[in-house]
Amino acid sequence: MSDDKSELLRSLRIDREVDEAPAQAGPGRGLLIGGAVAALAVGIGIGWIAKPAPKPAPSQAAADAVGAPAAGAPIRAGGLTASGYVVARARATIAAEVTGRVVEVRVEEGQAVKKGQVIAVLDASTARADAVTAEARAASAEAGVRASEAEMVEAERALARLQSLSKGGFASDANLKTAQARLDTATAQLAQARAQVNSARSEASRQRVQLSKYEIRAPFSGIVIDKAAQPGEIISPLSAGGGFTRTGICTIVDMDSLEIEVDVNEAYIGRVKAGQKVEAVLDAYPDAVMPATVIATIPTASRDKATVRVRIAFDAKDPRILPDMAIKVTFLEQAA
Repeated sequence: MSDDKSELLRSLRIDREVDEAPAQAGPGRGLLIGGAVAALAVGIGIGWIAKPAPKPAPSQAAADAVGAPAAGAPIRAGGLTASGYVVARARATIAAEVTGRVVEVRVEEGQAVKKGQVIAVLDASTARADAVTAEARAASAEAGVRASEAEMVEAERALARLQSLSKGGFASDANLKTAQARLDTATAQLAQARAQVNSARSEASRQRVQLSKYEIRAPFSGIVIDKAAQPGEIISPLSAGGGFTRTGICTIVDMDSLEIEVDVNEAYIGRVKAGQKVEAVLDAYPDAVMPATVIATIPTASRDKATVRVRIAFDAKDPRILPDMAIKVTFLEQAA
């Protein structure tokens, strides 16, 4: 191959000492030179084709990338992903147990509240008067008990005196019977008075409980996310009067109870297990990967969507996580 190339190159060499040929001989000489050049190009091309280029050796980084993962390391489970929402396990719309007019609302949206904190006050003038009346009745019943006790003590003394006189023959049997009947009556009246006291005290306690319902308190600690009532509006535990009667004061969410609920296709639910690690990404923050863990698989399937609901807990709290945010999760598996 090398000798042929050398011969072709020598044939293309131009002798400067020889006079140029006549003009009519030009075309033939040009064809000869063109053919020689073409033959040389074909030979060089065949040489390149016959000798394939060597493959580059793979780098160490590429070798590490294609290597098997370490035992026990979490890996993506074949791209098993699901979409869902952030939900709060502790979320409540606070309403009154009684019907009344709102006098004061002590919370605003975004405000943190503690368990038992008063968030609203209703007009309790009637309930307060009923409570005072019940307390007065209880006090009156207690006074009746004291009077009955005194009457019974006096009846016991009279009976004892007549019994002493009867032994000396100074009291008749009729007087003894009358004294005994008075004592029995006093005893019955005392029992009745004590029963009235118990009833009055129970009524007073009930009125105090009823009065306390006019102060609406937070059932748990959380954040107010919605304020529905204003002072002057009527609140009722039951909807009445069309749009003029409110049924709730505000909505409270416990931010510590936030978790993820996703729907997984029932064909892949066997790849999801309690305690499995998860990577969660909020649609609002696509660059932030939040670690999470599967809590449980709800043991029922949706007939309409052919999915199973899965509960997932965040491994760490993040102030960016808000209720009802859209989120995507990727389930991870442990490498063998």
